Amino acid sequence: MTAATAAKALLSGVGEFFTLCADTARAAVRRPVQFAEFGAQCLAIIRVSLLPTVVMAVPFTVLVVFTLNSLLGEIGASDLSGAGAGFGAITQIGPLVTVLVVAGTGATAIAADLGSRTIREEIDAMDVLGIDPINRLVVPRVAASTFVAFLLNGGVCAIGILGGFFFSVYAQDVSPGSYASSLTLLVGSGEVVLSQVKAAVFGCVAGLIACYRGLSVSGGPKAVGNAVNETVVYAFSALFVLNLVLTAVGVAVGIGG
Repeated sequence: MTAATAAKALLSGVGEFFTLCADTARAAVRRPVQFAEFGAQCLAIIRVSLLPTVVMAVPFTVLVVFTLNSLLGEIGASDLSGAGAGFGAITQIGPLVTVLVVAGTGATAIAADLGSRTIREEIDAMDVLGIDPINRLVVPRVAASTFVAFLLNGGVCAIGILGGFFFSVYAQDVSPGSYASSLTLLVGSGEVVLSQVKAAVFGCVAGLIACYRGLSVSGGPKAVGNAVNETVVYAFSALFVLNLVLTAVGVAVGIGG
């Protein structure tokens, strides 16, 4: 494949993706609303995401809190451990774990499901029957991915703060009162809102990427596997860039994201 052909294919894929995004936005405000499918997809994504979220959040929390408390102890400021734990959990650990879990589990599950439907020609059958696959399949999955990512981020932040408390108090001899009193020193409602907005955007974009790759599969089961692998790569790349952009926007408007 020549460079020109590769560039043309890339631009075509980008155009198709944004076309899907536009179609999804239009379908999201049309009836019927797929409440049952939305609920089923939320449960499915939670089922594959909840355990990885907990497994990743705990060691991230311990690592960040241990490092911060060690540094604070060196300068005689151990009473500020709560500020460091709160800042790390809300502005970094929560969005980072959400990126990894949403892209690595939720998005891949969506891509595999839609890819399997595509190669079985279920999508074509829906078109023949006059059923809009965007409204029926894509919208509820993107909405579910967005909603679950929002919830996961809140859970990770809570795990980070509570885990930081227990690790600081019982492993590094920090005063419980000092930890609690300094918790809101560096973070407030603005940082919490920014963190949740990041998570929702991550979930929405990951869901759109997964749906696009699932619906654009051509070939047999091997193509579905390739689509799932590509979903992970594309989602990771897009979400880390979005994290950087949203953090920069937050700093620009005076939120220490």
